[in-house]
Amino acid sequence: MNVEQARFNMVEQQIRPWEVLDQDVLDLLYVVRREDFVPDAYRAFAFSDLEIPLYENAGEGERMMQPKVEARILQELAVKKSERVLEVGTGSGYLAALLGSSATRRKDGRHTRLTTSSS
Repeated sequence: MNVEQARFNMVEQQIRPWEVLDQDVLDLLYVVRREDFVPDAYRAFAFSDLEIPLYENAGEGERMMQPKVEARILQELAVKKSERVLEVGTGSGYLAALLGSSATRRKDGRHTRLTTSSS
């Protein structure tokens, strides 16, 4: 599979028709490599128009959203470089990576992880 051709097809045949037209969002889809966030067992489907299970035998469990949905969310949020973002429940981490690339980074370049503990 030609990964760059598959990425191009995803953008042109799935994402643009869903009226994701913000060029910054489209450019980001070429920079943040979606296939790096897809579980190995499903990597062949990284650019497909479907929800990808986050682990084998997930059944109706956690899934990675369709690329067009992730792109649409990113476009609708319209995050600016001067803004900070916090995504809770990151799933595969792909949308968090897209958001993080759209917003400002901490001065030390690290990401902040929030944890909770039950009482």
